[in-house]
Amino acid sequence: MPRPYRAVDEPPAAPGGEEAAARREAVLPDDDLQVFLKALASSTRQKLFAHFADGEELTVGEVAERTGLGPSTTSEHLAVLRRGGLLQSTRSGKLVRYRADKEGIAELLGQLHSYLRSPSGARETS
Repeated sequence: MPRPYRAVDEPPAAPGGEEAAARREAVLPDDDLQVFLKALASSTRQKLFAHFADGEELTVGEVAERTGLGPSTTSEHLAVLRRGGLLQSTRSGKLVRYRADKEGIAELLGQLHSYLRSPSGARETS
């Protein structure tokens, strides 16, 4: 691979110079925002979440029946959506009902907006 052009009188770059400094100052989303984005990354979870968009409260069984997924798989996906701040759950005996967490979603979208508007020159990817 050819080396980048450097003027004859220009000193060589110090190891880890500006690029390393930029990495140290990289702005990364906080843990809550990363979990939120992970929850949204699955098309299956996006389809499940759509059942809560109108404010309806549903049990795992009801969501499983509507989507054709098994109860165990549905439960796992709903748990990821809940940890990601997209759903809230309430327990009544053995029955757990899920609903959209509108306030949590608004807060996380605000964080995402701030993150995306932050200086992008120093972002690190994992």
